[in-house]
Amino acid sequence: MPVGLGEQESDALMGGYYIRTYEDKDYEAARAIFSEGIRAFAPVGVRHLLSHPQTHLLLLGVFLLAYVATGSVLFSLGAVSALVALGCNRAKAIWFDYVQDALLGDMLDIRSSYLEQKDCSFWVVVDHSQEVVGTVAITYPEEPSLQGRALELKRLSVGKGHRGRGLAKALTQTVLCFAQERGYKEVVLGTSMVQQAAQLLYESMGFRKVQVLSPSLLCKLLHFYVYIYSYEIPKSQ
Repeated sequence: MPVGLGEQESDALMGGYYIRTYEDKDYEAARAIFSEGIRAFAPVGVRHLLSHPQTHLLLLGVFLLAYVATGSVLFSLGAVSALVALGCNRAKAIWFDYVQDALLGDMLDIRSSYLEQKDCSFWVVVDHSQEVVGTVAITYPEEPSLQGRALELKRLSVGKGHRGRGLAKALTQTVLCFAQERGYKEVVLGTSMVQQAAQLLYESMGFRKVQVLSPSLLCKLLHFYVYIYSYEIPKSQ
């Protein structure tokens, strides 16, 4: 088990940062950090779509079909450009729709969603000036088979200017210790295929990739996948 912070708040993380339980005064900052962190991946998702070999084949096929039908190179290029624009817009929308759903869902009332629920919580990282620079939450998993044995890590995000300082790892450790102290056997989470830094972090801490999902048919067409990770909590000695 990684050295963690458990239920107690940390008094002194690296570089003057520390983790504490969410307070109502953190509301706007927590929502902003989450939103900015997720939306920053929209361009990455677009690049992933455009670099995918299946995308290249689809665009070539559209060009050839349009050319055979019209005999016009200009029209065929226009058809390809229109398809690229549509695909890019939809790829961006995946991220923005996810943020909007969260802001109108569990992040609309953070206290009710996490702090007033048994075995759930929400933490923030603050710096020396008391500015909120990171967040993480733990809640019940949606998968019925995991109910009672696992908790789910959610809303892990660190502000752009504060990354690379071990804050995401410390937040993850906090979640793992919280789950262990309450007798749970597993912590699960989902992250997208383009969030490579997050994947490396989780794998370095002992999480295993256990499933690959595509949230919808549109996501599958856009080559957007979610990786499900699981961490098995060691039995107490």
